[in-house]
Amino acid sequence: MGPTSRAHQREQTVRTLVTEARRLFAGRGYGAVGLAEIVAAAGVTKGALYHHFDGKAGLFRAVLEQVQQEVAARVAAAAERHDDPWEQLTAGCRAFLAAGSDPEVQQIMLVDGPAVLGWSEWRAMDEAASARHLAEVLQALIDDGTIAFQRVEPLTHLLSGAMNEAVLWLARPGEPQDRPRDLADTMAALTRMLESLRS
Repeated sequence: MGPTSRAHQREQTVRTLVTEARRLFAGRGYGAVGLAEIVAAAGVTKGALYHHFDGKAGLFRAVLEQVQQEVAARVAAAAERHDDPWEQLTAGCRAFLAAGSDPEVQQIMLVDGPAVLGWSEWRAMDEAASARHLAEVLQALIDDGTIAFQRVEPLTHLLSGAMNEAVLWLARPGEPQDRPRDLADTMAALTRMLESLRS
């Protein structure tokens, strides 16, 4: 087996481990899933897992990073459909709420993420994935006078925290038929909150 095929096999093993771990973590939560179950689902040995990851937490970190990048891509795509920075902000925030209403995203990114990795590491990953983009659009709106002059960091954290909390609220147990209305009401509340920032 040549170096190219070995590299391809390594990539395939990592991809399979992340895919199967993501499916299992999303379905039952990090704490309820064992390493033996993950490697069995992926069709690899524990040694193969430890060759690529420093255990279950390291594998979870890779799963979380994938989910965060997917959510960030959805938010960026929604924002980039608009030229106006205000529309970029509101479209991006709505896209985050919509993405966060996915139970898989909620479980991995908002429930297990901080618990497994600790608040500081989770926050650093969250900032790298999406908070930076939120800060950039808010800064542009402050610079052009759409939002009153202020430091961007507190505003970014307040908005990011509010949206994370909103999707956790949307994730609570309840009647499935209520979910579309809950999401619509949350979107409307977010729109009113954002409008209150305008100068």
